[in-house]
Amino acid sequence: MRKKTVIFCTILFFTFILSACQSSEWNSQQEREQINNNQEDEAIETNASKEKVLVTLMNSEGMQVATATLTEKDTDGVHIVLEGENLPPGEHGFHIHEVGECIPPDFESAGGHYNPTNSKHGFEHPEGPHAGDLENIVVNEDGTVYAELDAPMVSLKRDHENTLFTKAGTSLVIHANPDDYISQPSGNSGKRIACGVIGE
Repeated sequence: MRKKTVIFCTILFFTFILSACQSSEWNSQQEREQINNNQEDEAIETNASKEKVLVTLMNSEGMQVATATLTEKDTDGVHIVLEGENLPPGEHGFHIHEVGECIPPDFESAGGHYNPTNSKHGFEHPEGPHAGDLENIVVNEDGTVYAELDAPMVSLKRDHENTLFTKAGTSLVIHANPDDYISQPSGNSGKRIACGVIGE
């Protein structure tokens, strides 16, 4: 009887030790996974901290026709993703303007092109371009547009010399006609058909 009891106690003891080891190993694995998850969360948070601004563009009737997402690039400049609908089909001038005010119907309140370097307008002008000059966009026949553009001469950093967050503010404007990239002061791009304040 004593022998059976000793054997039973021995088995019970080793079972307890084995369970404790497995529990310790499981806890260590859980700790490692938690550390990895925290590191991933920190990486995501770091990426998310990059400056990003959403701009809503309205037409002359006050209807939203597009949104633009502005993101500070790792190198110089700002990347712009424009998505829209209910716009006139064809090629249109698209610029950053020097005042953060969009009063319909003509949006003249947005001022001229953003030009902190006092340059001439247009990519093809020998003394250009303006910091706010952008490539033309093309609206599809169904009135939709998707475009990705770079503005290498501006910044979303508020302490940058060419920041888009000036005292007067800045805005994005879509024009009726395409920019010819050389005519002064705005590339012969016609009237302003949509406007959105940057940072509003």
